[in-house]
Amino acid sequence: MSQSIRIAIAGYGNLGRGVEAAIAKNSDMLLTGIYTRRPPSQLKPRQEASPVYSMEALNGDVDKIDVLILCGGSKEDLPKQGPELAALFNTVDSFDTHARIPEYFAAVDGPARANRKTALISAGWDPGMFSINRVYGEALLPDGATYTFWGKGLSQGHSDAIRRIPGVAGGVQYTVPAQEALDRVRDGSRPILTTRQKHTRDCFVVLEADANPEAVKRAIVTMPHYFDEYDTTVAFITEEELRREHNAMPHGGVVIRSGNTTAENAQVVEYSLKLSSNPEFTSSILVAYARAVHRMQQAGQYGAKTVFDVAPGLLSAKSPEQLRAEDL
Repeated sequence: MSQSIRIAIAGYGNLGRGVEAAIAKNSDMLLTGIYTRRPPSQLKPRQEASPVYSMEALNGDVDKIDVLILCGGSKEDLPKQGPELAALFNTVDSFDTHARIPEYFAAVDGPARANRKTALISAGWDPGMFSINRVYGEALLPDGATYTFWGKGLSQGHSDAIRRIPGVAGGVQYTVPAQEALDRVRDGSRPILTTRQKHTRDCFVVLEADANPEAVKRAIVTMPHYFDEYDTTVAFITEEELRREHNAMPHGGVVIRSGNTTAENAQVVEYSLKLSSNPEFTSSILVAYARAVHRMQQAGQYGAKTVFDVAPGLLSAKSPEQLRAEDL
């Protein structure tokens, strides 16, 4: 039996908890540690046996970790942690600020390549699974148009961005697809839709005691890359309401490619997700890609990578022979 892939977790919020659960479902993996910025004694992992260490201990544990999964936020954590940790470890992260992916890739690629490490960025369901399906659709139906709709669901990245705003004590954001736009795309008519026509964003925010509501609202609706291109509503609620009514993390969405193979024949390809837990599904993706990263690094494929660089077979715990016999 081959040796288990030694996986460690950096950051233990909703995503880190999901990664811990996902590792337990993969028999070829072993959780070697959870690394946190909080005092380790205060952190209660899902499983009592999961070892917990301070983030400062990472530097001394380089030889104990095959792949480090980065579970910090895209707005402030990953831009700093990604390049720094890619110099020491093989890494996987879920950086999801689409507009900044090229610069983030470049920042991670240099240190990873210089130190013969493999660092897979932006692995999740979007960017990630949806990205792959956009590329498949465009390649298979070059005469066509691609549409992506998210939700209705709670966005981790956008919710994290809200919570970073001064004066915000807590908050969540829901992305809601416009049904009229969705129906027009599914009928194959290839409508031209603006960002604002496809989705709305609903924010529910708990303010700190001395916060200015108008200033907080203005900071949200004008935030570049997150809210400025959408019709965004901001509702202020109590902490108790946040806990009672917004503690679940559902999400999902669809990627649709509408195209023609000939003038007479229209084709519509749709890939959809319906998730009861956004962070747990994202975590499952990160763990599968950790397996691929381990294999790629062993094969000498160093530097930053994206989901476009990973062959599907590398994600599976099955051997190539099994895949050909059972899944092809």
